[in-house]
Amino acid sequence: SMQRRLNRITDSSHDHQLLDLIDMEGFDPKEITVTVKDGKVKVLAEHGEERTTARGKEYTYKNLTKEISLPVGLSEDQVTWLL
Repeated sequence: SMQRRLNRITDSSHDHQLLDLIDMEGFDPKEITVTVKDGKVKVLAEHGEERTTARGKEYTYKNLTKEISLPVGLSEDQVTWLL
């Protein structure tokens, strides 16, 4: 069964205030990129797979892009995330 993964992006300076919770089901941690730049947190994830079936090859691809603006007064180095 597919394990459900959640990505929590938090403000580490204010008792770990939750900025966002993103459902990352179906993505492996190595397929996820999180960057904090220009006052925004950007989450990019891409997953592709190829399967061979009786009818031939099947390709599956999915991606996720999410951008979160940081609250006023929160510096980029105060943001942490968990996969």
